[in-house]
Amino acid sequence: MSNPFGTIPPAAILEGTATDAYFERTHTTLEHAGKNPHVVAEVTADQFPTGEFDVFTGIKDVATLFEGCAVDVDALLDGQLFDGGPVLRIEGPYREFAALETSLLGFLSQPSGFATAALEARLAAPESSVLSFGARHVHPSIASTVERAALLAGLDGFSHVAAGDILDREASGTMPHALMFCFGEGNQAAAWEAFDEAVPEDVPRIALVDTFWDETSESLLAAETLGDDLDGVRIDTTGSRRGDFRHIVREVRWELDARGYEDVDIFCSGGLGPNSIRELRDVADGFGVGSHITEAASLDFSLDIVELEGDPISKRGKLSGVKAVYRTADGGHHVALADSDAPDDADPLLEPLVRDGEIVREFDLDEASERCLADADAVGFEESEA
Repeated sequence: MSNPFGTIPPAAILEGTATDAYFERTHTTLEHAGKNPHVVAEVTADQFPTGEFDVFTGIKDVATLFEGCAVDVDALLDGQLFDGGPVLRIEGPYREFAALETSLLGFLSQPSGFATAALEARLAAPESSVLSFGARHVHPSIASTVERAALLAGLDGFSHVAAGDILDREASGTMPHALMFCFGEGNQAAAWEAFDEAVPEDVPRIALVDTFWDETSESLLAAETLGDDLDGVRIDTTGSRRGDFRHIVREVRWELDARGYEDVDIFCSGGLGPNSIRELRDVADGFGVGSHITEAASLDFSLDIVELEGDPISKRGKLSGVKAVYRTADGGHHVALADSDAPDDADPLLEPLVRDGEIVREFDLDEASERCLADADAVGFEESEA
């Protein structure tokens, strides 16, 4: 069975059949009429700045999509933050890329939403370890997209093994409740000891401590069982049983410290978002974030022709003419016509991506992550999202 899970194969994306039907019919109609106008098209979410920044990513896949197409593409850099105006510009014969619009927008919209949500989580606890635990909430074929977006936004790691193979990163994680169930209530110590004996030494010894008994009781038992080998405990208590979660974490910390286990870290997971992370960051050492990232809304990008055979044009409600976007000295986002003067001390953000079908940019995830965090600081993202 060549396609057991019914996913769209890469060949369909590259060939342009992973598209909306009306683009195929548009191509057929234009070909029949002998029309193939030279256009400039722009991808935007908002026409003007709104004061709310988002993270731009997915551009590596877009470059692959346009490789070999007789067009020029300019775009923001991977990990750049933006607020209105174009994030990408295409210039060339319209039929050359018409059928690629659906895939193009998909490559940008969902990963940018994931990365924006991951950045919110990252900045909620900038001094803590924050891991992505959300791959179970999406189709497995895009797990690496989720995890790459999380890393780009500065998260310290992720849980998905196959995504790690693709991204050349080691997946993180220790034990689920299922492992504890397999040993049974009263045998938690045996489960932690077996884990300690079985897994490689470089895997952190973080014991799950909320399965059968009170979180404090299991935390103390884990500390007594593994002693100096215990790196931390993970509290994943179901929301319906938490009560005051901050109080639970503080109590665990207190009791561990009272018995000399000050070096045992506390890791929290289970439905956490920026607000709950901020409430816990002074009493917990690390966090696993899942649904906040994977449930993020895709950014509502659209592609519009703004110039036709050298003349400005637009649909109603959109802005005609080729545009440029800038980062101003005070961290603002400025949108202007491309042939107008740039603001003083402002840097243009659209840079070459593809020239006549050739990719002219390299992609480095670490550099993109550094760019994302630096840009977030420059534009005051944490304050705007608090």
